[in-house]
Amino acid sequence: MLRRTDFYIDGKWTAPATPRELEVINPADEQPYAVISLGSEADVDKAVAAARRAFPAWSATSLEERIALVERLLDVYKARANDMAKAISEEMGAPMKLAIEEQSAAGSYHIKNFIGALKAFQFEHALDERNPQERILHEPIGVCGLITPWNWPMNQVTLKVVPAVGVGCTVVLKPSEIAPMSSIVFAEMMDEAGFPAGVFNMVNGDGPGVGEAMSRHPDIDMMSFTGSTRAGVAVTKASADTVKRVTLELGGKSPNLVFADADVEDAVVRGLDHCFENTGQSCNAPTRMLIERPVYDRAVEIAERHTKTVKVGNPAEDGGHIGPLVSETQFNKVQGLIEIAIKEGARLVAGGPGRPEGFNRGYYVRPTVFADVNNDMTIAREEVFGPVLAMIPFETEEEAIAIANDTPYGLSSYVQTGDAERARRVSRQLRAGMVQVNGASRAPGSPFGGYKQSGLGREGGKYGLEDFLEVKAVSGWPNGGA
Repeated sequence: MLRRTDFYIDGKWTAPATPRELEVINPADEQPYAVISLGSEADVDKAVAAARRAFPAWSATSLEERIALVERLLDVYKARANDMAKAISEEMGAPMKLAIEEQSAAGSYHIKNFIGALKAFQFEHALDERNPQERILHEPIGVCGLITPWNWPMNQVTLKVVPAVGVGCTVVLKPSEIAPMSSIVFAEMMDEAGFPAGVFNMVNGDGPGVGEAMSRHPDIDMMSFTGSTRAGVAVTKASADTVKRVTLELGGKSPNLVFADADVEDAVVRGLDHCFENTGQSCNAPTRMLIERPVYDRAVEIAERHTKTVKVGNPAEDGGHIGPLVSETQFNKVQGLIEIAIKEGARLVAGGPGRPEGFNRGYYVRPTVFADVNNDMTIAREEVFGPVLAMIPFETEEEAIAIANDTPYGLSSYVQTGDAERARRVSRQLRAGMVQVNGASRAPGSPFGGYKQSGLGREGGKYGLEDFLEVKAVSGWPNGGA
């Protein structure tokens, strides 16, 4: 069994102040395969003190120096990409194909994009052409506390750590205690890349023990959190007394609007595949499929047929299957929501309660589709975080928009239509931070984040840099120049 009980603090691996061991469970077989230690307030204090000491010198380094280290990190990350994929697969159950091609690859993708964003960003500029004497300076906010989730570990770690250190902040990272092994590998990469002591620190732990201590800490200037809306509220409340900046990337219940003039087969299959990807454990998964009434029955038939082709399998094996859910807690939650949907009258089209055939252990679930759902049902309102789709009919465009927006969340929305004007019109009316039309991919550097209870702030590209920067206006800048 792997033992990784130390934390990365001030440029070295450091034993916890008080050992409190936790077994890391492989969700494929429900067996422990590694041991970490959960940190305490004392460990947070040590990490924050290291970050605070390092901040003056690190924030004063040139942009070129910081970019060179991030470029070095990219080289190290690429060289160890398979190590990262293996760690992710074992800790949270991503099949190796997904772990290599998307989970691990997301890290190098974001590092590369942030290098470009750092090179293009104007950290100093005149207010405008008429006021060259008014200088706008974008400066690092300070010490940043970063809390990341288990579902896309490196996607979120790199979306936070890289822009923060890239603009001159120092950081303390708390990865999810459910899936901590990938962040231990990442800490090794930061060390190998040569970042100065104290710039990057990592303390494992849970929310009540480490997350709250970070949020309340007077020497942390900003908290960046990704996870559930409930936990995001807790981080915000704990941060309030010190009036620190808080950015949040939270839950979603994303609608996928399928109009009759779309390529219905393509739209439904694509929507299902996206919903089931990562075993449904994505905050932006299109889990509510809204279908215009004339093509509704056909869409349900397509969904039933396609779902039966989705394979569930061991994440250690190669292939395009989906793996288990991350934990027993998540397994029980998803099973409970499937049972509630049946009791509330949703029509079970495919899947259902219990493990798939051939599995008697591991947190595997059956890819599940419900039809005849209305937006008041629990399955349409709560974030399931499993491979479960709710299909909802609508009569008019106005009704579709009303149903789509009738949610406390507002992370992502999806529109499928053959009418270009409708695509523009509907996209403008959807209350979500992101809209994807007809399967279009999001561009590199596009801002990731949502409206309402899906969060505050944006990640990725220049928007991700701005989250970690203060804006200073200097009047009377000498000579009106640089």
